Amino acid sequence: MAEEPQDAPDRAQDEARLRALEAKLAALTPKPKGPSPMGKYEQANLAWRMVIELVAGLGLGFVIGYGLDYLLGTTPLLMVVFIFLGLAAGIKSLMRTASELDRKSGDRPESDERD
Repeated sequence: MAEEPQDAPDRAQDEARLRALEAKLAALTPKPKGPSPMGKYEQANLAWRMVIELVAGLGLGFVIGYGLDYLLGTTPLLMVVFIFLGLAAGIKSLMRTASELDRKSGDRPESDERD
């Protein structure tokens, strides 16, 4: 069952065949397109950025609305309106950040690939 020890010419021939096989496999292996996937910390930073943008939009809308209500004497009306405007601005900012995330992951819309 045990094979006899190989001499130098047999080893050299086996090594050459192994290198040729590795080269063929490397040529057939698909290469990743675009940048590498984001790391854990980069994803966490992006998630926090999105949360902060949404909360900042809501907070800014509240402050502006409350300030205008205080100055004009229109109790909660402008505060409610500006909270909804701040929410809309925060969601728009979230969508912009999500599109950045899509571009960073290497997924491009088909219109960009035609260029």
